[in-house]
Amino acid sequence: MTETVVSPNEVAAPGRWQDYVQLLKPRVMSLVVFTGATGLVCAGQPMNPILAAVAVLCIAVGAGASASLNMWFDADIDIKMRRTRHRPVPAGRVQGADALAMGVTLSLLSVGMMSLAVNLLAAGLLAFTILFYAVVYTMWLKRSTPQNIVIGGLAGALPPVIGWAAAAGSVPLNAWILCAIIFLWTPPHFWALSLYTSEDYAKAGVPMMPVVRGAASTRRQIMAYSVIFVASALAPVFTGLGGPGYLAVAGIGGAIFLGLAVKLLLSRAGDPDGEGAARQGASGLYTVKPGSKDARNMFAFSIAYLTLLFAALLVEHLAGVQGLRL
Repeated sequence: MTETVVSPNEVAAPGRWQDYVQLLKPRVMSLVVFTGATGLVCAGQPMNPILAAVAVLCIAVGAGASASLNMWFDADIDIKMRRTRHRPVPAGRVQGADALAMGVTLSLLSVGMMSLAVNLLAAGLLAFTILFYAVVYTMWLKRSTPQNIVIGGLAGALPPVIGWAAAAGSVPLNAWILCAIIFLWTPPHFWALSLYTSEDYAKAGVPMMPVVRGAASTRRQIMAYSVIFVASALAPVFTGLGGPGYLAVAGIGGAIFLGLAVKLLLSRAGDPDGEGAARQGASGLYTVKPGSKDARNMFAFSIAYLTLLFAALLVEHLAGVQGLRL
């Protein structure tokens, strides 16, 4: 049976408010807001609660703006992939021009509000993050190099720096350590996903690492980055940013993360033998063929581990727990 795919230029149904919410990528936004708020709290500077809420709101709106611009520009490749073809623009529920207008409007609103209500440093970092994600990553890197998510990962790593700048008006070493943790987490996280969605990326012409270098090379690179990432996750306990609770989370979670990376390295996830891709017709992130379960497990745990790392920092700083200096 031939599957019918709706063209981005053909409106399948009138757009609902839920479609415009989907343009903001709320799941991604929630992680961005969480890490940004953690950076704000970890700065340890007194801040008016209303201004703190405004700063976090600006980070959220900026993340939604980036997502909307990404969906506008990527509609031509999103329609070719099972995982993304039902997004509002490729499915025809939202016109590309509307997604573009929404992204530009939210960008200006978030940066303008941050500059007026908080400070120019935070506003400048937010503007840079939006431009980097929407222009450098989406319009250039994603379609031109297998290092797309490595370099482009900087956009997703900057929210805690923005939050820190909003509270303190400066970005010291600890702020950049939080940035580095997310930056080094990004390659093993996204390459694990790409191992079982490589057929989609190949069909869309996106040069993800498994498509360009092959699954075996991707698994080795995931292993290498996992070691560096887990080591970076321990850095806060050497600078006084993380306390005993954070050390426990980073150590235990890091051991599990490395164990999953080793298991993935020794697997055949992503190999061109029919077992490396998602199940035929499936569009979810977690529905895979048996051979790619190790990649799926790595992808899923990476989200949980990063969340726990930042949650531990957030709880410790809210509770006034003293950081370690090993």
